[in-house]
Amino acid sequence: MRTPLLLTAFSLIFAASMPASAQQPRGRADAPPPPQLERLEEGEAPAVTIPGGGQPERSITEKREQGRVTEVEVRTGRSTYTVKPLNPAGSALPGDTQANTNRAAQFKVKEFDLSKPEDLKPQPQPAAPQAPAAPPPAK
Repeated sequence: MRTPLLLTAFSLIFAASMPASAQQPRGRADAPPPPQLERLEEGEAPAVTIPGGGQPERSITEKREQGRVTEVEVRTGRSTYTVKPLNPAGSALPGDTQANTNRAAQFKVKEFDLSKPEDLKPQPQPAAPQAPAAPPPAK
């Protein structure tokens, strides 16, 4: 009973699609050809230079103790950061909440040179000529 119903449905769908396909044009002979492309001449190179456009300076320094990496310092251009492993204290096992092994990178924001204190002292400035003090107002 199901098979005749399916055959009837397929035949109706096929019959409905026939007039739609008959209305479509068979060829595209009446369409205009695409326009001809013209070759453009190259202009002058821009006179703009980008400062620091070369390859940035990169260096990676690893510090090891007893064969284990204890610190990695990465320098890329003007940015410097340090990555250290997190050594869990006590008897924390991998997978424990206290045994998280991820540690954020530490970026160097500013460095101060404290070895030259004479450069840090304020320099005496020449005294500016002062105007004579006005006498106090009389009452």
